Order: sequence, then structure tokens, then C-alpha cells
Amino acid sequence: MITPGRISGAAVRTYLLERSRVVQVSESERNYHCFYQLCASEQAAVKYKLAHPRNFNYLNQSHTYELQGVRDADEYLKTRRAMDIVGICFSDQVAIFRTVAAILHLGNIEFSPGKDFDSSAVKDEKSNFHLQMASDLLMVDGSLLFSTLCYRTIKTPEGNIIKAVDSCAAVVGRDTLAKTLYARLFDWLVDNINKSIGQDMESRAQIGVLDIYGFESFRYNSFEQLCINFANEKLQQHFNKHVFKMEQEEYKTEEINWSYIEFVDNQDILDLIEKKPIGIVSLLDEACMLGKSTHETFAMKLFQNFRAHPRLEKPKLSKTDFCLSHFAGKVVYQTDLFLDKNRDYVILEHQNLLCSSKCSFISGLFASQQDDPSKSSYKFSSVASRFKV
Repeated sequence: MITPGRISGAAVRTYLLERSRVVQVSESERNYHCFYQLCASEQAAVKYKLAHPRNFNYLNQSHTYELQGVRDADEYLKTRRAMDIVGICFSDQVAIFRTVAAILHLGNIEFSPGKDFDSSAVKDEKSNFHLQMASDLLMVDGSLLFSTLCYRTIKTPEGNIIKAVDSCAAVVGRDTLAKTLYARLFDWLVDNINKSIGQDMESRAQIGVLDIYGFESFRYNSFEQLCINFANEKLQQHFNKHVFKMEQEEYKTEEINWSYIEFVDNQDILDLIEKKPIGIVSLLDEACMLGKSTHETFAMKLFQNFRAHPRLEKPKLSKTDFCLSHFAGKVVYQTDLFLDKNRDYVILEHQNLLCSSKCSFISGLFASQQDDPSKSSYKFSSVASRFKV
């Protein structure tokens, strides 16, 4: 008699949070829903000094603010109710939405060249207002927030040197802070939802359900499309191995009379993407760790190392695009944002700033990963390498 099984627990894993979407929205797309929900809630909008999404730099790039058939104010209430159900307490909910609102205000801080060479300053009164709002919501010192955006500490054998950064670098730092905040918040939510669901660490059997986009080929294909198509190549290889390779080897072993089924083995493109020490992921990680690398130098190394690879082509009209022949078809990838999207570093000044927050929830997002002060100002981690694992 077969004893029926039962589900003893569950857990959610994050495969690819598109953190770049927080600060850069593609045409006809929206940013993450929570931003629009918060703006649509009258009570929250007044409390956090929010307005229509068109007023925020992180939301108005695509000029797409609403979804047909969706009322963001109602969705906000549903989100709060869902938080109640999974056991997120009221004070944590408040802190979560304070952080979401702070990210919107951060995006509206603009910079202009400062009085000194290669320095920066807050552009105008409007930007000053958003700087103060962001610091109030994050419960950190406003002047300290300004310093973390406009200055860097460089460690030398003789001691620390405080260096001003230009307005372009200040914008990059601002966006890095916004992405880091959102990613840490997202990870916290996933961890707490998993605690609510209840994982069975003793279970010997697992069922995995992968919720991911199918093969993607758009007019513009960036880092996210490479990761998604890489995942689909892995699934295709799994299918090939179990349905064709292993099954037909078993037929041969058992001397079963059958007609051999031809199939396209995609192991060569998986090696091209993930093989160490030379593969697309390895070359991208190397480019991200070398300070002077650009997407141009990354593309050049790619073509130098794989000049004769049958799966890789160099489009005629671009020096930095590359084309991969996937199992489902050819895709041309634009590399201009590859390095930025693959970097997952925390700037030490940002870490220290948020650890100093008077809001225990916000400081808690960063305190557990406090950097060693003796280390560099950047803690590098690769999105592609984690995705590969």
C-alpha cells in the first residue's frame, strides 16, 4: 500500500531581482508596483509627501503610470492585508513603506557642479527638499546623506583621504544607494515570507517550481535577457539529458530495437556562457572588477577569446553588441549596461550611513552585513555569478 505524501513546508527563492529597474524604466513599462500603490494611497501620499508618479524621476521615464483594470489604491490595501496575513507587524510595515517612499525622494535629488574642481552640490531648493525628505524617512542625518552622495573616502597607507566626486558620479552613487535599499528590502521580505510559510529542513524530497520568463528576444536585449535565456538553455539541456540522452542510452543497454532520435545538443553554448576561467560570465565579472573597464573593452575581449566560436557572432553595425545562436534562435545583445547591471556592490559610506539610522528596521537591513572597515570602499558581488549558482 502506498502512503500518500503531504507538503510539509515551502520556501521561495529569488533568482533574478531586476534591481536596475528601480532607477531605469524601459519604454511602455512601469517600475515596481509598490511605488505606484504608495502614491495612490491618499493617506500615505500625505504622510510621505508623495504626489502623482509623473513627479518622480524613477517613475516618469516611460510615461506609463497606470495598468488597465488595476486600481493602485485598492492594490495598496491588498498589499497591507497580505502583510498582515504573513505576520509582518504594523511597525515593520510602516518602516517598509517609509523606505519605499525614501527611494522615490532619493531619485529626485539632482546635482550640479560644485565650486571646487570635480565636486558636486545639490542642484536647487527642490532637490534640497527631496534630500531632507529622504533623510527624514530613512531617519538619518541629512548632512551625512549629502556627504555619502558627494564624497568618497579613499584608504591609503598614510590614512584616509576624503575626495569630492563630480555631479555625474554623485548621480551614480544616488542610484546605487536606491538599488541597494530596494534589494535589501526585497530580500528581507522573501526571508520573512519563508518564515511565515514554514520550511521543513528535515525533508528529503523536494518539488521545485521555476517561475521564469520563456525564451526572450526583443528589439533591445540587455543583461536580464542574457540571464533569462541562459536559464532556458539550462532547462533545455536538462530536457535533452533526461528525454534523449539517458533514455536512449538505456535502450542501447537493454538492446531494445528503436530508431535513434536526433537532437541538437546545446552544451556548447552553455560552456560559452558559464565555463571557467573563460566564458561570458567570467569575462563580465573580470570587467566589473577592473576599474577602467567599459562595455567596449568587455565586448573586445569577448570577440578576442571567441573569434571562431560557432555560437557567437559580431553584428556588422556595432562594435559592442554580440549575437548568440540559442537553441530557440539568434539574439543580439546590447552590452552598454551589462557592467552596471552585473555589479552588486555596496558603497561603504552608504553602509555606514544606513547602519546609523534611528529606525531599527532600516539599520537592521545593513547591520548583519557590516563590512570590515579595513577593506576597500566597495564590496563587490556579481549578479551573474550568483544567478549561475
